[in-house]
This record gives sequence, structure tokens and C-alpha cells, in this order.
Amino acid sequence: MTAVSPRLEKVTPDTVLEACRLEVAPEQRKFVSPVAQSLAEAYVHPDTAWPRLICDGDRIVGFVMAFFDVRFDYDADVPDAPLRSGLWRLAIAAGEQGRGYGRFAVGAVNEEIRRRGGTVSTVTWHGGEGGPEEFYLRLGYRKRGLTDDEYLGDLDLTG
Repeated sequence: MTAVSPRLEKVTPDTVLEACRLEVAPEQRKFVSPVAQSLAEAYVHPDTAWPRLICDGDRIVGFVMAFFDVRFDYDADVPDAPLRSGLWRLAIAAGEQGRGYGRFAVGAVNEEIRRRGGTVSTVTWHGGEGGPEEFYLRLGYRKRGLTDDEYLGDLDLTG
């Protein structure tokens, strides 16, 4: 793995168009929504969404969006289920994959969850060949079940 010095940056008027041009590998498009859709969702959910660009030097290499304090349908039968926080979207540019940017972004989201007092990170993903499941499992997420058509995984942040 190449040494990286990534950082997260807010999306600004100067970076929004470049962010919307970010493309994952063609075979991954079925697993992640376009950045423009994510930014639209962040706009209508400003108290929940936390969109950030993944930058390295002056390059935008990816996009990550976290969510905070959301009630999941998955927990509907669990009395007093806690609100969930975690990873909503992750997209690494096709030419930038395999350099540690995804791992960095997930770690940064988890640090933000901890900073806000959270102890568990949740992620959902679509199953299928070439999907992100193995990536999340390698990071320590434990598959918990299905929510409609997506798998749900949790990572304990207290350890």
C-alpha cells in the first residue's frame, strides 16, 4: 500500500462540481449512489448527514458521508433501541483505489462518531460480486442481518 496523507474537507462552492464528477469503477456503480445524489440527500437531511471530500494534496480522491442519530427500521422490534450513527456513503475514485483512502475515510467517520459520544458504527451495503462486503468485514464490522435489500453491519468503537 502506498503511503497516504489524506484529509477530509467540507464540500464548498469551489469543490462541488469536481465532487459531482467523481466516478467509481464501472463495476462498482451498482453498489454506490452518485456523489450528486448524496449531496442532494445531505441537503435535505442537514441535521443527520455529514458529507466530506477525501483529499490528498490538491486532489479529490473520494467522497464519504456519515449519518448521526438515526432510528433504523431494523431495530423496530427492539424496545428502547439506541439511535444509530455510521457510514452512509463511500466512493473512492476509480483511479485512486487500493491506496488506503477508503480505510482512512471509515476511520475518520468512526472518530467523528466517538467525538459525538457514539460507541457503535453502523454500515449497510448491497450484496453481490465485487461489492464492499469484504472491505467492511476486514475493517471489523460484523454482519448483523438484512434491512430490506441491504446487509447491516456494526463495529464496536469502545475497544
